[in-house]
Amino acid sequence: MVYSLAYRRPPHVESRRTSTASGESGPSIGGTTLDEAQDNPINYGIPEALSFDRIIDGGTCPPCTTRDFMNYLIYIEHAAENLQFFLWYRDYVRRFDLLSENERKLAPKWTLEQAEAQALALKDNPAPMKSVSADAAAMFKGTDFAAPKATVVELGRGRPNPFGTPPMTPTPGDHGSIAPSEYPWSDSGSTLRSGFKASHDKKAAGAFDAADVKLQPFTIQPFREEISRVISTYVAEGAPRQLNLSSKERAGLLHALAVTTHPTAFRRVLHTVEWSLRHQAHQNFIRWTICNGNRPRVIFARGLGIAGILGGVLAAVLIVLSNAGRGWRVLSAIGFGIGIATLVAAWKGMCVVLHGMHHRHLRPWELFAEDDDASSVLELKKDSFDSIGSSNSYEDQPWVAKYEKRNLIRKVFDREVWIQEPALRQIQDTIFLQAVLGSLVLTAICVGIFVALPKGNFY
Repeated sequence: MVYSLAYRRPPHVESRRTSTASGESGPSIGGTTLDEAQDNPINYGIPEALSFDRIIDGGTCPPCTTRDFMNYLIYIEHAAENLQFFLWYRDYVRRFDLLSENERKLAPKWTLEQAEAQALALKDNPAPMKSVSADAAAMFKGTDFAAPKATVVELGRGRPNPFGTPPMTPTPGDHGSIAPSEYPWSDSGSTLRSGFKASHDKKAAGAFDAADVKLQPFTIQPFREEISRVISTYVAEGAPRQLNLSSKERAGLLHALAVTTHPTAFRRVLHTVEWSLRHQAHQNFIRWTICNGNRPRVIFARGLGIAGILGGVLAAVLIVLSNAGRGWRVLSAIGFGIGIATLVAAWKGMCVVLHGMHHRHLRPWELFAEDDDASSVLELKKDSFDSIGSSNSYEDQPWVAKYEKRNLIRKVFDREVWIQEPALRQIQDTIFLQAVLGSLVLTAICVGIFVALPKGNFY
């Protein structure tokens, strides 16, 4: 079974940001809304079986799982922080809803009216953003150029909270988690790591100070310590997984988080992140996944297609110049047919040989997973799904150097694996059928032209 013969791959979407200042329409998670009626349809060329929500909820098979999506964003798109923040927010909403009514009342909702009023205030009186590095601050210390002392009191430094530990906050023996994650793609992981508390609090305090936001000396709002970690990881300037936010969005979020830890404080930022995931990253991921071969194999397939076409032309020319009958010229259709079909499929990122077996090449980071130490591979997998962690840099991973040393022939004929996702196989079947039908039409035209030519009678 295939899709419509008019099917087209999702177009490649360049990175762009959408303004959240305009009205929001369309349902989404956590009270955030998305406009589904965009000029560039979100589901263009993507079947429902490979929708964004289906992938995130774990309803797809390799190579279209959440793990594959995360790997694509890390190694290809270089924007994994959006998905990491999005997954953290989903889990945060779930855990916040599990709190008792009294605990939820400690963190009031951040309403749209408050957000709009704050955005208007920032527009009229933009907050002075101070972005002085630690080295510069140390150099100017004791001089007239020294930055003023922060007005934010760092949370929980050196002594316990007099009002008790916030709900589900990590303890020294908590194995590095705030709350366990129940997503189908998680092994036994967690949403947040414990440790480095003072560092996270210091970075969060610096972010609030840079946005000219003042906090209370202490708070008993739930998940306040976790919010500090999220700020130091995703929001603060120079954060390891800094989101692509405008200065107004960042300041608006920090003002909201200074008041409450309710999930609605992230409303506008989440709208930006989710729009980027749904309208850009997801489409580019499906387009990239449709390609069943690596770049050397696809280039090799294009070369074979061109060679087949040239072979058909050469055969037709030789027969035309001879005294052979016109019927012999039809033999050139073999070269034309194979060459055009191979070239059309390769132009869409597919190798017809791999497709014949419904195979795909292993990705470079998958090739050496068996050779590397099992514990290090598992650690790399967990790190990308940890909401609080280091940057998403991968240049020092072992497979990078190994793959660069791999010769070109081995890359062309790399190891293969069967494609498990039925919807992806269906898309590839459709593209292959389009290539074959297009080849038949173009071959008929080319052969017809050579058949119509008169004999050369040169030999």
